[in-house]
Amino acid sequence: MSIGRVNPAKKLEDQGITGLGNVYYNLLEPALIELALKNGEGTLGKGGAFYCSTGKHTGRSPKDKFVVRTASVEDTIWWENNKPMDPAKFDVLHADMLAHMKGKDFVVEDLYGGADPAHRLDVRLVAELAWHGLFLRTMLRRPAREELDTFNPEWTIINCPSFKADPERHGCRTETVIALNFDKKLILIGNTAYAGENKKGVFTLLNYILPGKGVMAMHCSANHAIDNPDDSAVFFGLSGTGKTTLSADPSRVLIGDDEHGWSEKGIFNFEGGCYAKTINLSKEAEPDIYNTCSMFGTVVENMVFDPETLELDFFDSSLTENMRCAYPLHYIGNASDTALGGHPKNVIMLTCDAYGVLPPIARLTPAQAMYHFLSGFTSKTPGTEVGIVEPVPTFSTCFGAPFMPRRPEVYGKLLAAKIAEHGASCWLVNTGWSGGAFGVGKRMPIKATRALLTAALDGSLHNAEFRKDPNFGFEVPVAVHDVDSKLLNPRETWADKAAFDAQAAKLVKMFSDNFAQYLPYVDEDVKAVAIG
Repeated sequence: MSIGRVNPAKKLEDQGITGLGNVYYNLLEPALIELALKNGEGTLGKGGAFYCSTGKHTGRSPKDKFVVRTASVEDTIWWENNKPMDPAKFDVLHADMLAHMKGKDFVVEDLYGGADPAHRLDVRLVAELAWHGLFLRTMLRRPAREELDTFNPEWTIINCPSFKADPERHGCRTETVIALNFDKKLILIGNTAYAGENKKGVFTLLNYILPGKGVMAMHCSANHAIDNPDDSAVFFGLSGTGKTTLSADPSRVLIGDDEHGWSEKGIFNFEGGCYAKTINLSKEAEPDIYNTCSMFGTVVENMVFDPETLELDFFDSSLTENMRCAYPLHYIGNASDTALGGHPKNVIMLTCDAYGVLPPIARLTPAQAMYHFLSGFTSKTPGTEVGIVEPVPTFSTCFGAPFMPRRPEVYGKLLAAKIAEHGASCWLVNTGWSGGAFGVGKRMPIKATRALLTAALDGSLHNAEFRKDPNFGFEVPVAVHDVDSKLLNPRETWADKAAFDAQAAKLVKMFSDNFAQYLPYVDEDVKAVAIG
């Protein structure tokens, strides 16, 4: 039985998906929550939030993600970073999944990625779990109801957590599989209930499609000045660097917290929601995000809660460190109504240096910006993963390697061209350690980081006196209002200067060794600033 609103010419039967039980098309949030509760998929929490568990998979499974290797993408996919799947194996996987789905109920949500109509991607989610429909409806952008009557999905995601893949039969690694087929415009997801796979699947598609149109796809947050959308800024950064926190500035308008495009008109959010980590979240430090956890329709994943009072425990990570909430963008008070901004005046690259070497802010030339963009450096710290006893460097190119289907230099050159064309200022901001490495020094004061960012965004930082960093060659301000000048020179914060020099040399070598893989592909100006 078909229930809900859908283009009558684009039902699942028209896509060869037949024999299902009830199919619920484009239900709104209340109906999705009602269905999920009826199915026993979770608990209705405080304020109408939906509490759920993702089971075994509490995060993405990047080792189980595949791209089908067809002639049309053979020469454009970065195969060293994207596991190939044989087309014939994919066809068997697809047929077996459709057979497994017969007789089961599914929800369908027709959505799109991209706030700019010229570059949006129309996507259909076919989901076994009703709360997955709620999640992606929250995270992507929602068409007006009348648009559904003519909605034509370009890509389809079939998500079936109860389906287990057969590695030998389907050409995958385990029973869990995420397979992208660019020829058939189809994503298949099996044996994982982690909803983030849906979101990042769409991001991967946009990261492949948009550069072919001259649009830069970015793993970044973004904001703009109040009353001036043309004064925008983007914040690249990996997990733990402050991407969400620092872009959520009450003195600026939030465009989005994670995924954006940079087109010929400016920047635009891919999404209609935010997906924030909730571990150790406090009402005092991040009141907006905290408050969303008790608002209607927010999806709260893998959080411990009191079964009687429904109070969430933000400090109990017994289920996972990666506990999260997904909420609509408009739940944040200073969020943009349009999710659009002008060409960025400032491009900020965030890093968390647990070695205590990098300064809290540095000004980058365009070539240096490309160098650090391709490097994508941050560091995992002791305690974040079993077995880590000292800081571990992480170089995730373009600040998001798992979602990059094309070679890194494609994105790097496109970003460099955008920066050059629009004259954006580029900054490297370290939110990591000062006065020593992890275990000795202290985390960079958030007050100082915000003061430095404010000076960069309002343009006043350009008037400061700068020195050249002897290790990395970029420019570092000597003095900034409301910031301890000693903090601006990391070496001066260390009691043992010789130990700092040794640590700096170690980090420089890590950068150099990592960047060697990109040297054959970058222009001479980037080679000239490559360190080591």
